[in-house]
Amino acid sequence: MAGRIKDEDVTYIRDHSPIDDVVSDYVQLKNAGGGQKKGLCPFHDEKSPSFHVTPSKGFFHCFGCQVGGDVIAFIMKLEHLTFTETVERLADRIGYTLRYEAGGVSSGPSINRSRLVAANTAASIFYQEQLQLPAAQHGRDFLTKRGFDRDAAKNFNVGYAPDEWDGLYKHLKGKGFTDEELNLAGLIKEGSKGMIDRYRNRLIWPVKDISGDVVGFGARKLASDEIDTGPKYLNSPETPVYKKNQILYGLDLAKKEIAKNRQVVIVEGYTDVMAAHLAGVTTAVATCGTAFGDEHIRIIRRLLMDADAFRGEVIFTFDGDAAGQKAALRAFEDDQKFVAQTFVAVEPSGMDPCELRQAHGDDAVRNLVARRVPLFEFAIKSVIANYDITAAEGRVNALNQVAPLLGKIRDASLRPEYVRLLAGWLGMEVDIVSTAVKKNGGATNVVGEKKVNLTDPVLMLEREVLKVRLQLPTLATSWVDLESNAFSFTLYNQLRLLLDNQGEFNTQELIDKADSEELKSLITELVVEPIRTDGEVSDRYINSILARLREVALSRSIAEIKSTLQRLNPVENEVQYQEIFTQLVGMEAARRVQKELALGES
Repeated sequence: MAGRIKDEDVTYIRDHSPIDDVVSDYVQLKNAGGGQKKGLCPFHDEKSPSFHVTPSKGFFHCFGCQVGGDVIAFIMKLEHLTFTETVERLADRIGYTLRYEAGGVSSGPSINRSRLVAANTAASIFYQEQLQLPAAQHGRDFLTKRGFDRDAAKNFNVGYAPDEWDGLYKHLKGKGFTDEELNLAGLIKEGSKGMIDRYRNRLIWPVKDISGDVVGFGARKLASDEIDTGPKYLNSPETPVYKKNQILYGLDLAKKEIAKNRQVVIVEGYTDVMAAHLAGVTTAVATCGTAFGDEHIRIIRRLLMDADAFRGEVIFTFDGDAAGQKAALRAFEDDQKFVAQTFVAVEPSGMDPCELRQAHGDDAVRNLVARRVPLFEFAIKSVIANYDITAAEGRVNALNQVAPLLGKIRDASLRPEYVRLLAGWLGMEVDIVSTAVKKNGGATNVVGEKKVNLTDPVLMLEREVLKVRLQLPTLATSWVDLESNAFSFTLYNQLRLLLDNQGEFNTQELIDKADSEELKSLITELVVEPIRTDGEVSDRYINSILARLREVALSRSIAEIKSTLQRLNPVENEVQYQEIFTQLVGMEAARRVQKELALGES
């Protein structure tokens, strides 16, 4: 079992993994000036980008959720990996062979991500080769009947799991993979007589993450229910590299088109993704045996980011049956988390994209997407369809059911339009519909959390000085002259003390010595936050803000001294009073000097 990764290798990986290149695999970054890049935060939902990356420093920070760190911290949090797994993944990315300390101690099984991905990749190649053999004829026939030729199968790496107990197991063992690795990858399982393949006599679709690594599989049974009593589709179990609620099938192929066309089409299965792409809808993706949820939403939102906001369309292709309508209503609830316009494309006959392409060709699939309707409209009409609106009772009952839906629309500008549309669909007066919607929460506002107000001019000044000290330490020469009470905000003062104790530093060392997560977060935040100046950051600007902070600190001390003098009796405490008064005069003079320096007058 491998021990601890050598420190020099960790440093090498950190230094040779450009943070903007790594982040760009997950988030669309835009230049923000001053050597900064920004994008939509992958760690929380937001309407405009507050996620900043500073390539020259190798750090990121989100000013919305306060998450920050270096390239290793980014991958650890986003992919839910351990430190070792993350370093191994980044090493694999740049083709670097890691070295480990001998005699490392581990409290659990060693999980090497690159080995699990390698096992999955080798399995995918094995399955693809098996599809070409005579024993897989029924698998090829299945694909042909659904409109997929040999080239289509090859483009999507479709394979076949042979009708054997341990064909894959023996193959991968011969390539040097251990039972532990194959089990962790979800490729094998324990049988009555030892390890056996997880998939048998099934068509296989490799599932890749957004970067293109094979992390799991979807398997469609080919035998009848009498012979194979398992589910129609069998997906990989949860593994260290495969989290089904964080994976969208086809995203590795579609991500560039999604970002380019500002559109993503959500379909329901592997063959639907294939059919859509072959028909020219190259923005299609699908979930892997789970409902479309919050993690999927975060992935889609990141890809639909524009320079300062979300743009584009999210189109769901639900079936036209009751299950499809239920899925649409569930998506309606999630839609509040989208800023993009959300639509539903339903074929009246109930056919999915694969069936539609088989029956009517590629044009029919493209037309299905083109005929999309807003999700709000689809959800509302789905509810109305359950009532006989030719009768007064039916109209009232439908309104009572639909009004809460309209009340949940958070975009206040949309709500009046849907009130008007609903009145038309029901054949009722707009005022009556509007009143019903308001009673169901349509006029409520969401109040955000109260946060510490850091927009105070003094706190902004303190922050600016800390940024200069962190980003341009060689220019902040008068830092050493700052008064002890220069920083009024506790966390800022903690950072000041850390900087004073550290002397010469690099940012990572500073973070390592910070004694709280809050302080660590502040450091990464200030390292990437742009310095507030219209032009170039000059010596004059730096000297002026340091002087201004000294002026503020001196004013604070002067106020305290005046308060002390007011409490003293100059007759009874003549000597003490005179000493303090002399100190006050000196401080007043010093403050005038700093004020002139702050104004650039000397």
